[in-house]
Amino acid sequence: MPLLQDKKSSLIEQFRTHESDTGSPEVQIALLTERITYLTEHFRTHAKDHHSRRGLLKMVSSRRRLLDYLKRSNLDRYRKIVASLNLRK
Repeated sequence: MPLLQDKKSSLIEQFRTHESDTGSPEVQIALLTERITYLTEHFRTHAKDHHSRRGLLKMVSSRRRLLDYLKRSNLDRYRKIVASLNLRK
């Protein structure tokens, strides 16, 4: 299930770096995190949905690559996004 438009636009507005930003790594990471959270809850009730599980694993690895890129290029932005999304324990 895709994200609802109002939820998606609020995430974009919260994590954008400038006025017309929709594709910065921070925005992409926030959107992927929201979809990952939704799918994680989905698997609590649908444990045998292996097709969606494959998509979840692809999203997790995509988010990991974006986080690695952000860590390499700008450490301050990386720390900010990790702290705001509570990605590390």
